[in-house]
Amino acid sequence: MLSFTSRLVEKAVEQFATLPGIGRKTALRFVLHVLRQDKASVETFLAAIRQLKELIHECKRCHNIADGETCDICADPRRDATTICVVENIQDVISIESTGQFKGVYHVLGGIISPMDGVGPGDLHVDTLLQRVTAQPAREVIFALGATIEGDTTAYYIYKKLPRRDDLVVTTLAKGIAVGNDLEYIDELTLGRSIVNRIRFSL
Repeated sequence: MLSFTSRLVEKAVEQFATLPGIGRKTALRFVLHVLRQDKASVETFLAAIRQLKELIHECKRCHNIADGETCDICADPRRDATTICVVENIQDVISIESTGQFKGVYHVLGGIISPMDGVGPGDLHVDTLLQRVTAQPAREVIFALGATIEGDTTAYYIYKKLPRRDDLVVTTLAKGIAVGNDLEYIDELTLGRSIVNRIRFSL
């Protein structure tokens, strides 16, 4: 149990410790690091955090994070807007972009169907995906969801909702990804190959 001689330090440690994966000892190291910085550096750090909370938007098209109403990927005319990669969260967008293998656009569901966690289809951005598939119209929908029961359930639910068109191909990542793995923990080479060698989605 850490013992503090300053209530202000203890309060700061408590706040840092609320971050995912950060214990109190690591939080204390962060606080002591901040204390060693000059005032200008701390102000820059605080301003970045403040702007992150106040100025970041959700892309009106794909639900990715954006500095404006539309994210850089959706706004890029060089991206193939007819190929939509469906992912669970923003971390997955970052993971796939890091491979440099995908030139289409994304749709962030904001989670996956998980009855155990009380997450149903209505809690996800499924309706806006279906609207995009129809309006653009899309030529390919890629399910880039984790190889888990919840991921498969989510893909199956959306697949049944998609319009049946001869010119619409539904694919999923190649089976180079181990069952139970989240995309953010997969190395870039494996993930990149899975994108390139994606396979047609089937029941």
